[in-house]
Amino acid sequence: MGKYSKHQQRIIRNYYDRREALSLQRLSELVTDLYLAEGKQRQRQWKYVVAALEKLNVKKSRIDHLLERDDPALLAKMVEELMAQS
Repeated sequence: MGKYSKHQQRIIRNYYDRREALSLQRLSELVTDLYLAEGKQRQRQWKYVVAALEKLNVKKSRIDHLLERDDPALLAKMVEELMAQS
């Protein structure tokens, strides 16, 4: 981190310290988007959800179960669980 100013280093450090909270926030926004999406857009939203869940280190089996069920309510419950754990 020698190439960055102290201010830039602080910004970078704060981002990585808050990365989990930011990922949870993004995931909760994706739940809303998923409720409203249809067709191909819904498939695209699920891809974003999978990426967010992988960043949060959710087990592959749970992700596969969510994809199989294709139920935004089930995903919303998982987001609540993850937020309660944080």
